Amino acid sequence: MAEVEILQAGLFSSIQDRGRFGFREFGVPASGAMDQQAAGMANLLLRNHPDAAVLEITLQGPKMKFSAPVQIAVTGANLSPELDQRPLDNYRLYNVEAGQVLSFGKRKSGYRAYLAIKGGFQTKQVMGSRSWSPGITEFRRLENGMKLPFLEAELSSASSFSAVKADSYLTSAIIEAFPGPEFQLLKTSEKEALQKWHFSAAMESNRMGIQFQEKLENSLEPILTGPILPGTVQLTPSGTLIALMRDGQTTGGYPRIFQLSEMGINTLAQKLPGEELQFKLLGFK
Repeated sequence: MAEVEILQAGLFSSIQDRGRFGFREFGVPASGAMDQQAAGMANLLLRNHPDAAVLEITLQGPKMKFSAPVQIAVTGANLSPELDQRPLDNYRLYNVEAGQVLSFGKRKSGYRAYLAIKGGFQTKQVMGSRSWSPGITEFRRLENGMKLPFLEAELSSASSFSAVKADSYLTSAIIEAFPGPEFQLLKTSEKEALQKWHFSAAMESNRMGIQFQEKLENSLEPILTGPILPGTVQLTPSGTLIALMRDGQTTGGYPRIFQLSEMGINTLAQKLPGEELQFKLLGFK
């Protein structure tokens, strides 16, 4: 089996797929790509199975060397990908020859990029998924010298490749959400503030959850521990909003005021700490 050798690991990159399902009752998070649209588009471009594993790349990309020919596509954030120092476009297929080196440079837009290869990365499956997750899988991020296996395949003519445009949401400041189970318990002034204020992610944010810097007046009491999902936005006693993301826990005791739409999760996953955003409430008048 062919391999990709990680020459430089970058900031935080991990293998992800659509997620790990059927184990939430045991406290196992879903995991999976933070931006499912970008990851799915990468696999679609390559005509991979939707569950094929991709590499999620956060802000600062890795440098890697391919041991065999393969087709690749990069989607999501534009982190200036280069193949042997030749610039590549996002959302376009490319042939990679044995020995070539893929690297990333300056960030131009977004926060998380996705690298897909033909057939998907063939890393170990745990509970039906290849997604790396703390406490569940052996690894949680790329490390220098690591080798990722993939299937060797014949290359197609690059002249038949076309590009698509699917990244307009990367620059959007609007995060779509639905009212959560405890939304109606908020005061009218609190509901209005949630929809009018501009929020920004805090530096403490990660794949488990994204905290917001701005604090909201909170008149709600804690709730009995209840189920939470990726995209659930909780309001803590201090007034801090926390959006649970793909590696988030499965239960929580804070009021659930929003549930982000799938596009809302994807859009939020592409926001840098400090970048301004605004919630758009769907299904509520």
